[in-house]
Amino acid sequence: MSKHKNHLNNKITTYIDNLFSGVGSTHQLFDLKEELAINIKEKTLDFKSRGMDDDQAFKEAVISMGDLGGLVEDMRKLGQDTAKQSVYSTMTARISTAGIIIGVLLILFGLFVIAMLHFMGLSGTEVTGSGIFIVAGGMLFTYSVLTRETTKKYAMNKIRAAFYALSVGLLLFGFFTSAVARYATGEIYISIGSLMVFFLAGIGLLLFLILTGTDRGKR
Repeated sequence: MSKHKNHLNNKITTYIDNLFSGVGSTHQLFDLKEELAINIKEKTLDFKSRGMDDDQAFKEAVISMGDLGGLVEDMRKLGQDTAKQSVYSTMTARISTAGIIIGVLLILFGLFVIAMLHFMGLSGTEVTGSGIFIVAGGMLFTYSVLTRETTKKYAMNKIRAAFYALSVGLLLFGFFTSAVARYATGEIYISIGSLMVFFLAGIGLLLFLILTGTDRGKR
């Protein structure tokens, strides 16, 4: 099964690379290729489920995508517009940097507030309540790091990065609700139950994203 999937993935990658052959490499082109690959793969699997063989299903999937000539030309023009690329890269880099900084500050703020409230002698529920800042900071930090382009890797698609941030948020929120439930009720089983719901959802989503990820390395 995995061999068939790898063959299909390679076939799709080769088709898309040939389609955009000669087009300058840009972040927008990388995102478009990734989106096209997902769509073609889904359509191919759909046609296969109707009884077609691999080659026929792939051909039908490509045909169903319609004429992509306009997209190729748009990407070619965009790749030649170095000024626009420079502005785009600078803007996204600044947004990503701001997100990373704010995310780290939120995490540190949450930790400091928790420590401060603890030494003030407040109840466990009041102390752990500030953990919500750590949850928010962790999500923002994750999203900003993944959408940051480097010299070796393209930035991740914003929707996919948002799902990664959500998975991290679910994991952190699980620990947060577990701590709050423990101090609010005094019952360990309630604390474990609260952790279990969000933790399993977060791990499930994270594993799905990791297993369906694509290489973002620059060629």
